[in-house]
Amino acid sequence: MKTHPIATTLGLVLALAGAANAQDRNTIRQLGPITARAAEPVAAIGIRPLPSGVLVNDAPRRRLVLFDDQLSTFTVVADSTSATGNAYSGRLGGLLAYKGDSSLFTDPASLSMLVIDPAGKVARVMSMPGARDAGLLAGAMGGAAYDGKGGLVYRGMFPLRRAPGATGVNVGPPEIPDSAPILRIDLATRRLDTLGFIKTPKVKMEISTGEDGRVSMRSLLNPLPVVDDWTALPDGSIAFIRGRDYHVDWIGPDGSRTSSAKIPFDWQRLSDDDKVAFLDSLRAARERMGDGAQGLVAVGSALGVSEAAIDAVGPRIQILTPLGTPVGPGGGGGARQGARQDARQGVRQAEAAASGQRLNTNVDFVDPSVLPDYKPAFFAGSVRVDPHGNLWIRTIPTKAITGGPVYDVIDRQGVLVERVQIPKGRTIVGFGPGDVVYLSVREERVSYLEKATVR
Repeated sequence: MKTHPIATTLGLVLALAGAANAQDRNTIRQLGPITARAAEPVAAIGIRPLPSGVLVNDAPRRRLVLFDDQLSTFTVVADSTSATGNAYSGRLGGLLAYKGDSSLFTDPASLSMLVIDPAGKVARVMSMPGARDAGLLAGAMGGAAYDGKGGLVYRGMFPLRRAPGATGVNVGPPEIPDSAPILRIDLATRRLDTLGFIKTPKVKMEISTGEDGRVSMRSLLNPLPVVDDWTALPDGSIAFIRGRDYHVDWIGPDGSRTSSAKIPFDWQRLSDDDKVAFLDSLRAARERMGDGAQGLVAVGSALGVSEAAIDAVGPRIQILTPLGTPVGPGGGGGARQGARQDARQGVRQAEAAASGQRLNTNVDFVDPSVLPDYKPAFFAGSVRVDPHGNLWIRTIPTKAITGGPVYDVIDRQGVLVERVQIPKGRTIVGFGPGDVVYLSVREERVSYLEKATVR
């Protein structure tokens, strides 16, 4: 049968497009030069770029810090003392862009939101729209965003459930959900809508009783979960990045829903032997560094997650944040019984992880058979968005790469436009006007903020 000339031409175009995408995967450019570095250490859990500088949520130190454009000077906007007159409470607060160049600081402890003007002054105080989700609105489980139309978009959390025990009472280990809703709440009407759902890391909990009668709980983590991520774009669109086949689902500003084609990715198959070797390497890394914070960093390094990412992103690196009971410095952090562990406690524990408290050391990994057959493209909390609406997705390396982490840059059509490598030991925490990118770097257990150019 003779092939029609149009079909031949179309096939050639598709072949060339496929070749171009393959070339994009193999071509990695370097990020532009670092132009400034802050002398004052900050763990940038969240930032708010401004025309004259950048506002930083230094959550571990419980303060908001406003740096000038060159990161050379700073002022404290709010802290946990009475010095500023604006208290940063004992819980993790959230920082997000608001109307114009103003910002919102969400404080779950006081159920209030501070409206901060571009000069770093508190212009007014608003009440938080819902007490139930106060911690979630503050970004305890993955950030929040203003949609430009009077609403806040944030990741919700399904309640933890427990399997009934022998007597029918719910005393079994909590069942951690493997999905979460993305919600929108209208600040004026308090109406709550569900925009969609994302797949989240699942942690299996086991409860056992020793010979001495003491009850202990163990968390089993999957260090390579296939998860989704989400982010809000400057125009109010919402992007859902799907981990199973690596594509983007979009909700437009008008509520329309579209899906993009699969993003090219070098999927790495994991054989049964690969899975066993992978888990053995993680256990060895943790044993070398111990079960505390340094062990967490060691596991992160083995997974391709930098110390800066763990320090800056905090609870969003959920594969490294088990819902075990944190033990805070200075005592007072004894183990809680599993029967009291509910959704609110899970949020508090995520906040504790972000603030540097020690995690429950009774943590192990799942059986090798539970690991996916292909290494995922990204971890939870890996997505950033630039002022142009491009998604920057920090990918999991599928082969040895010299230097720092590599980000896939995806445009508004869901097309891979380039791959960018940032300096070693850094992670992207946000973007500013004029193609500015802000990085977090951790050195000797202290984190600093850096400023670079995109090109």
